[in-house]
Amino acid sequence: MKHRKPDRVLTIDEYKGDGGYSSLEDTLKNLKPKDVIQKLDEAGIRERGGEGFSLGTRWRSVTDDAPFPRYFVVICDEMEPGTFKDRVLLHTSPHNLIEAMIIAGYAISAQKGFIFVSPSYETLAVILEREILIARENGYLGEDILGSGFNYEIVVHRSGGRYICGEATALLSAIEGKRPNPRQLPPYPATRGMWGKPTVENNAETVAWVPHVLRLGAAWYKNLAVTDNGGGTKLYCVSGKVNKPGCYELPMGTRLSEIIDIHAGGCRRVPGLKHACRGELPHVL
Repeated sequence: MKHRKPDRVLTIDEYKGDGGYSSLEDTLKNLKPKDVIQKLDEAGIRERGGEGFSLGTRWRSVTDDAPFPRYFVVICDEMEPGTFKDRVLLHTSPHNLIEAMIIAGYAISAQKGFIFVSPSYETLAVILEREILIARENGYLGEDILGSGFNYEIVVHRSGGRYICGEATALLSAIEGKRPNPRQLPPYPATRGMWGKPTVENNAETVAWVPHVLRLGAAWYKNLAVTDNGGGTKLYCVSGKVNKPGCYELPMGTRLSEIIDIHAGGCRRVPGLKHACRGELPHVL
């Protein structure tokens, strides 16, 4: 996260100065929706929200003959203890996510995108709403985006604050204004999601990679990882009894021992305890 500022988010002009929105402009001018998905498949982007599912496969699950309107949902509802990577990511560069969501909407022919935000992230919700308005003023949202004929809107949805909202179908029910109960599958959201229409969901960290991969290529993305079958970097959250708790962007495949011992500064010594957090299980680390 080279763009991270100590006391503010990256502005749209700063984002554009480093190539921001160029992927969107190129996509709308030169690529068909299927071309976008093909490029993401070549890079091998996988879901960073926990399940590791292929991004391209998920987007392709909305078939050409699927009904309209279609929806795209980004999940930023970090209810797990010690998890705050999406908050850090979006406080750093909100326009990265906005550009990625517009490209995602184009790829699945969606008409509206939703950002599902945890209630504890109210400041982030305010920032996103402000920057979405700025993106609209710059011609990146609304009707006939950049003269392409593509229409798209993004809405920030404030979560009711229930852990169950992290379940994919419960989250969709919550956006609809219903009790967030998980739904029976099938049908899957890509077939019958919000309000009975095709819906695709992705974690914020996952979809944020889209503009960069389209601009810099699959080889660039794969070379960022330390494993042969990985790609990109990962935001690792470290908290608890370590010397330097925080959110660290490191190559995909980084060992847990390196994250804790090197980047997080190792475990803090606790008076009266021989081991703070790793001595009992040395074989794990």
